[in-house]
Amino acid sequence: MAKKEEAESQSISSKFDVQGFLKETKEELDKVVWPTRQQLISESVAVVLMVVLSTTLIYLVDNFFGWASRQVFG
Repeated sequence: MAKKEEAESQSISSKFDVQGFLKETKEELDKVVWPTRQQLISESVAVVLMVVLSTTLIYLVDNFFGWASRQVFG
């Protein structure tokens, strides 16, 4: 009985309805709350600043450990 259900589910899933897919995609995109231009700019600036701060911190920590290892190992 399980093989019959598996075969039926495979035959159903193998059929792809392009129109249904596009309709459902449009319905889902209509539910999205799109950011305003100001929100997009401010959040992009925040992301860029966090990336710059993170890379600066990693650079400084790397240099510190490099300096410390040169002091220990000559």
